Amino acid sequence: MASKRLGARAYLQQSREPLTAAVAVLPLFVVYQLGILFTGGVRNGVDFVTDLLFAAFGNSMTTYLGFNAVVLVGFVGAVLWLRRTGEVHPRLLPLMLVESAVYALLVGIVVNGLIHATGLSRLLQIQLAAAEASPGLVTKIVMSTGAGLYEEFAFRLVLMGGMFVALHRVGGQSRVVAASVALVVSSLIFSAVHHVGNMGEPFTLGAFVFRFFAGAVFAAIFHVRGFAIAAWTHALYDVWVMVFLDR
Repeated sequence: MASKRLGARAYLQQSREPLTAAVAVLPLFVVYQLGILFTGGVRNGVDFVTDLLFAAFGNSMTTYLGFNAVVLVGFVGAVLWLRRTGEVHPRLLPLMLVESAVYALLVGIVVNGLIHATGLSRLLQIQLAAAEASPGLVTKIVMSTGAGLYEEFAFRLVLMGGMFVALHRVGGQSRVVAASVALVVSSLIFSAVHHVGNMGEPFTLGAFVFRFFAGAVFAAIFHVRGFAIAAWTHALYDVWVMVFLDR
């Protein structure tokens, strides 16, 4: 039986477990999908992955929602399967949320500091929406949750995680080298794809470097603290930027 007291080491280990991480990010998935439904399918470059998925389904909201229903069923199935060999730690979830909120504030400080240190602050022109008017509060929250969940899944869990495994376990590189290369390459790709194709925003050096730095920080958080913390950090950071700074 687990101890009633939760030490720092136990928290750091248990919060990275796949089952706990899956349960922790489920609210992001639910909020985003409900938001997509009730806002009529708001999407933009903030959540690049959803834009690609929606376009792949011929811009059909019905098909897109059907796909996500299948994803939800698979998600629940994965949680039930992981439940056979793991244990959910619900008392960790509030702590994980607080930790992510702290990281979200630090990401803003670190990234903005890097932008100013490199002299690119005057070039930073990130467009948060394709529409001329600024999106409403609910729309901003919906977009933020989508970016946190899908972009961390695609660029950190799949891309960076896959590169790390390929370089370290298959290629025999040290953990430091594998993690460093995976961090840099995945962050470059993360930033670049926001400027690709008809759905991408016009390229500006400031926007590209900003997203690279942000992606690198999210990648570092993912590598050290796992997918759930990275996803929540990304979502809360976007809420902070879009809701409180975009005024």
